[in-house]
Amino acid sequence: MDVILLMAAVFALCFLADKAYTKLFKSKQQHRSGMAVRQNKRYGSMGLVLVAIGVAALVAHAGNKAVLVGGIILMVLGAGLVIYYLSSGIYYDDEGFLVESFGKKAVSYRYGDILHQQLYTVQGGSAIIELHMADGSAVQVVSTMPEYDKFLNYAFSRWCAQKGLDPENCPFHDISVGCWFPTREVE
Repeated sequence: MDVILLMAAVFALCFLADKAYTKLFKSKQQHRSGMAVRQNKRYGSMGLVLVAIGVAALVAHAGNKAVLVGGIILMVLGAGLVIYYLSSGIYYDDEGFLVESFGKKAVSYRYGDILHQQLYTVQGGSAIIELHMADGSAVQVVSTMPEYDKFLNYAFSRWCAQKGLDPENCPFHDISVGCWFPTREVE
C-alpha cells in the first residue's frame, strides 16, 4: 500500500511540475494556439513509469545494493525519457511556428521562411521531412509524430499565403510521396 501511495505522490508531483513549467516557460503565442506536433507522448509516459519504479526500488531496497543501483538507474533513464520526449515539439499558429527542443533556445519561424524540403526514409517505413529554413537551419518533422501531416498541410497552406502562391499551381506538392514544399536537387 505504501508503494501505491508513493507512486500516486510521484505522479501528482510530476503533474504539478508540468503545470508550473507550462505557466513559467510556455508563454508564447504559438503555445496558446493549442496546435502542436510533438514526439510520441507514450515514451515520456513510460519514463514516468520508470521513475516511479525506480523510486519504489529505492524505498524498498532493504540493504540490497543491486536493487538500490537498479532503482537509481531506472530513475535516471526515466527522467531522461521524460525530459526528451515531453520538452520538445513544434507549436504553430496562423503566422508561424515555434521549434523547441531540450537544451536549446526555442526558435520562431514564419512559414515564408521555408525554402525547400528534403525527404528521408528510415528503415521500418517512417519518414523524416526536413524543412530547410532561410537562416540556414533545418527543422525535422518525423512521420511517427502524431498529426505530423496536419502540421505540414497547415504549413503548406500558410506558406502559399505568405508567398502569394496559389496552392493549385504548385506542381511539386504531392503528399502521396511526402512532398509538401519544393525539393532541393542533390548536388
